[in-house]
Amino acid sequence: MMTSLKTWCLLPLSVLLLVCITPTLAEVVELMSECNEFFLEENPPQIPEILVDGNIMDQNRYKIICQTYKDEISEETKRTFVTLYDTTNKIAVFSAYRYKGENTGTSRPSWMIEPQLEDPKGDTYMKDSELHHYEHQASNMDYENATDYDRGHLFPRIFAFDENDKFSTFTLTNIVPQARNFNQGSWVNMENCLRCILLRFCKNSNNVSEGYVVTGAQPGTEKLNNSVNIPSVLWSAFCCYNNGRNRWIANSFWGNNVQASPDNKIHTSPLQDPIGNQQYEFFPGSQCPVDTTADQTIRQIKHNCPCPP
Repeated sequence: MMTSLKTWCLLPLSVLLLVCITPTLAEVVELMSECNEFFLEENPPQIPEILVDGNIMDQNRYKIICQTYKDEISEETKRTFVTLYDTTNKIAVFSAYRYKGENTGTSRPSWMIEPQLEDPKGDTYMKDSELHHYEHQASNMDYENATDYDRGHLFPRIFAFDENDKFSTFTLTNIVPQARNFNQGSWVNMENCLRCILLRFCKNSNNVSEGYVVTGAQPGTEKLNNSVNIPSVLWSAFCCYNNGRNRWIANSFWGNNVQASPDNKIHTSPLQDPIGNQQYEFFPGSQCPVDTTADQTIRQIKHNCPCPP
């Protein structure tokens, strides 16, 4: 079921200040197959003990969100990416999307929530919900006074195709608490590396930009403001066809979500290598190489990308 687009706001009588949290037009579904257009070969990744052969192991805890955005001017509604969300830890397991190239767009909307995670009908809500933590998802309040942590995007705004796609990334279900100097240091350097690869080397057989990316987090042992789990590790993996060399290229990246450097440096590895303490299968049933890195494929090309060693 889709929700209608609403804005819930709090207007204190003592000040003329409007505080808003805007929900996306979300679609919480039961099966990964209902939102598989963002996976290579329409096959979701294998996440140990969470997502196996496209099946959610605990459907009460993990929710599939077909992230959907409605443009308020054109009234156009479209799906933009998919998130598997952990309602216990209040962070995403991963967000996955199909890279299509990038257009300009610099606007930064208000942070959004997913109404259906609290109310399956998506039509009603506690009137004072903005004053408290949500039961099944993170809120802006959870990040208040979190001087050492950023709202870290999994699907980055800069990778989105157009303005509406960029807006859709500003849902708090696409966000995890990320150590500030990790987010603004080695992680953003990794994103710039991946962005360069996607822009320059990911062209399908029709010479159109196309790449598949999945980015996720491993839960940690601490909570932000006693509410939202602080991930111990962040990871990202991509795969795409490079028509210039007539081959598939792929890579995974990961780093420890800590403030101190070099402990939060980025590790670059083939898809088959474990990440942190987990073994993933990011693109099952595909032609993605699992034993080589993208760098091994593209390093001989004249314009290399600024990637971690």
